[in-house]
Amino acid sequence: MKIRSFAFRIATVFAAGLLSMQAAWAAEVRVMISAGFYGAYSELVPAFERASGHKVVTTRGPSMGDSPEAIPARLSRGEATDVVIMDGKAIDELGKKGQVQGDTKVEFARSQIGMVVKAGAAKPDISTVDAFKKTLLSAKSIAYSDSGSGTYLSTVLFAKLGVWEAIQSKSRKVRGPPSGEPVAAVVARGDAEIGFQQVSELIHVAGITFVGAIPAELQPGFTFAGVLANSVEQADAARALIKFLASREAAGAITKAGLSPIAGP
Repeated sequence: MKIRSFAFRIATVFAAGLLSMQAAWAAEVRVMISAGFYGAYSELVPAFERASGHKVVTTRGPSMGDSPEAIPARLSRGEATDVVIMDGKAIDELGKKGQVQGDTKVEFARSQIGMVVKAGAAKPDISTVDAFKKTLLSAKSIAYSDSGSGTYLSTVLFAKLGVWEAIQSKSRKVRGPPSGEPVAAVVARGDAEIGFQQVSELIHVAGITFVGAIPAELQPGFTFAGVLANSVEQADAARALIKFLASREAAGAITKAGLSPIAGP
């Protein structure tokens, strides 16, 4: 009886030690993420947490723009995070400013800008550059995001096409999540006739018809990527999350979200 009692105490201590070691290894990974990759990310994170034992804490915000919720603004204010996930070019800019560890950047997916109309409305022709220009000029109202895609459209593409002066007065910038909404929601309410955003942010919103991606020659070549922040505290767990999101196992969720995976080995 004494031998059994002693063995039980040893087993109890051993089990407690294992639990303690597991708790010490389990980490809380803080992530700042923009909307374009959020659909895939939200499906993949629970699988990562189950497999790794880590807990992921998420803060959302656009990858650029003048919103106080924008990720660059958050980092400039000194908000701490372990991982930043957003537009790859915007990550490069943060790297130049020394706000993230640029050499740790890993690309997850390619993205395209698309267009929507309200459900039931006729689908305009955007199959060629000329058709796209005509659609812009004939639209009664246009909405675009306050983040990467909208910045590209309003500061680069519309001017390049020579239509910005004609459409500026009927165009509006839409603040995105977390305090705002997707461009598609504005179109679904009828507050804009046509709307543009990254495809992954458009296709899962109710009340719209997805017209398609804008012509390939007008696409800016967006990617979504992850990078370690300068304020990283859980580096190993953060690297594990980035590796998981870039893996072949993540490709299905990325495709489902409307993106093209850049799957690793």
